[in-house]
Amino acid sequence: MFSGNQFVSLVYLCVRLASRWCIFVLNCLGSITPSSTRPILKGVRTELSVCVGGQMMKTILFNAYSDEDYPRRLDLVLDLARYLDGHLTLLNSMPFETTVSADPYGAAFAAMVPIWREEARNLRKKSEVDLANENVPWDWIEDSGPVSHAMLRRSALADIIVLGAREPRVGGSLPSYTAGEIALTADCPVLVLPENIERLELDQPALVAWDGSAEASHALRAATPLLKRSKSVFLVTVAMKKKKGAQFDFPPIAGAEYLSRHGIECDMVELQFDGMPVAQTITEAAAARRCGLIVLGAYGRMRITERIFGGVTHDMLSNSSVPLLLRH
Repeated sequence: MFSGNQFVSLVYLCVRLASRWCIFVLNCLGSITPSSTRPILKGVRTELSVCVGGQMMKTILFNAYSDEDYPRRLDLVLDLARYLDGHLTLLNSMPFETTVSADPYGAAFAAMVPIWREEARNLRKKSEVDLANENVPWDWIEDSGPVSHAMLRRSALADIIVLGAREPRVGGSLPSYTAGEIALTADCPVLVLPENIERLELDQPALVAWDGSAEASHALRAATPLLKRSKSVFLVTVAMKKKKGAQFDFPPIAGAEYLSRHGIECDMVELQFDGMPVAQTITEAAAARRCGLIVLGAYGRMRITERIFGGVTHDMLSNSSVPLLLRH
């Protein structure tokens, strides 16, 4: 019999071997990603970028996958690109991991590759038509493997990642595991687009959820270019018992002082904890102030703990009706 640790190690080894097998099959069949090394650039502009708040958000990495909600997400990210005068990179990843666990010999995977290729071609053609008259510089990159891995590989040269609230597959669930994984490990902030919003309102008030943690501080710094353009900024704390180690946390005034050095005024708001979930308290505060953006430090505790017992990040990804800017 295996011990618990041995079993986990065996499962991990099997997944790694299965992934390598899928990559080998891809190489044998011919890569579907010629543009991953030679992206096609459309409407490239060469003028210098404008610096906002001491930082820049010019390269936008967008998760492009085909579902019924894709046109709405594309319209929203195009609005963001125009708002930031930025460059849009659309990344489409072939999800070979969906067949790995049930197909150890690769037969079903090999049969699915032509279908995935055709879906990628159709999505690209549709996107090219939609982007033709948008006056936004863009390029298209194709990759393979888990979406989170593909996005993370590209995040090193991205200023912001944009994806939907649902898991990026047809019929994907809430909250998005991929959004959480990318927010936890990416080199840039992640903008999560909730369902049922038709336009971005980043010029409206913004709410920064502040608990003084390193994660909240990272999110605040990453959001500075967007907060610079917000109508007003609210630095919101929820009054709760101090957590262990809180003596090392930053008080709200520290966050306000940081913003002031970037020319951003903010109102510090303390909300009383009345037993209602913190995520709901934050969401209601944002709605009352007509906020167009919520800035949140992602996963102040282990993600597996939040997944089992719940947590602010998990709950916000599940229920928010306002775009979330996440940074770990």
